[in-house]
Amino acid sequence: MANSPTPPAAMIPTAVLALGLAILICAGRPTAAQNCGCQPGFCCSKFGYCGKTSDYCGEGCKSGPCWGSGSGGGRGGASVASVVTESFNGIKSQAGSWCEGIGFYTRSVFLEAVAAYPGFAHGGSEVEIKREIAAFFAHVTHETGNLCYINEVDVAKYCDWKSEKQWPCYPGQGYYGRGPLQLSWNYNYGPAGRSLGFDGLRDPDRLAQDPVLSFKSALWYWMENVHQLMPHGFGATIRAINGDECHDGKNTAEMEDRVRLYLEYCHYFGIDPGSDLTC
Repeated sequence: MANSPTPPAAMIPTAVLALGLAILICAGRPTAAQNCGCQPGFCCSKFGYCGKTSDYCGEGCKSGPCWGSGSGGGRGGASVASVVTESFNGIKSQAGSWCEGIGFYTRSVFLEAVAAYPGFAHGGSEVEIKREIAAFFAHVTHETGNLCYINEVDVAKYCDWKSEKQWPCYPGQGYYGRGPLQLSWNYNYGPAGRSLGFDGLRDPDRLAQDPVLSFKSALWYWMENVHQLMPHGFGATIRAINGDECHDGKNTAEMEDRVRLYLEYCHYFGIDPGSDLTC
């Protein structure tokens, strides 16, 4: 991942991206019933209950970050949920039934996580919204090998001693890539955990166990480091995710794979990918 002196081992997709098959549709988990008048960040369902899953933020949602309007909506009327639809259904893993990501990375989990980040793919034109979603999933696809991997294959401690004083590495813990964007290094696990409400330094494995938290970690990193770079083109997002692919021609195959995936998503969404695609 980005901001690291040594990039984590990337899982390069070996098969053609298949849009429309692999993220299984999951039912949202119900929460305790209550009337409307929800806390900030919660949706009021069509039946008058508060929550954050599809049962509340989906069809008939009355208020809050409703997926059909508030979560990712913009001047063009697009929303994250209207782009990442059930017919879209994510990315098909071509690696077989053994993939650890099967059943972990799902559309409903992603939408539940993105409800906590209403600024994601929000506020621009329909094309701008779709470009950000395309960019996000291009990197996710590349990092996880078509949503196959939860954990990085070549694990390592990934402890940066320069930041160890602020974000201390704990014995027996490795800060290798986990989750949709393969969050890596202690200086990312520490602040991500503080923001998301878990101990990222003592318990980094939470990101490989809790799918909603895992997607939130990817969205946390995106909103902290990548979201603001979207106007500068897809190449700028590559630099933010893994800048080593941009230096002196190193790992250009990795960079080119990310660009290829981004172009495939843009083609699927029927949008122009924009300029400055490489870094």
